[in-house]
Amino acid sequence: MDSRSIGWVVIGLGIAAILVGLLMLSGGLQWFGRLPGDLRIEGQHARIYVPITSMIVVSLVLSLLGYLLRRLLHGP
Repeated sequence: MDSRSIGWVVIGLGIAAILVGLLMLSGGLQWFGRLPGDLRIEGQHARIYVPITSMIVVSLVLSLLGYLLRRLLHGP
């Protein structure tokens, strides 16, 4: 992969980060972290939060993006 391709990848990641940031500011991602399967235990002195389902969603999205990026850069 040449430096020009890497540059486009970095630009794409930057644009994606800006879009996610705008979604977070507008409240479009309020559901994230509150999915069924995310464990939340609250006591008097401690809170425990284990975002199992949310991390599965993140993993699936990142895997899909990685697959699509490989297909775009290297062909079929």
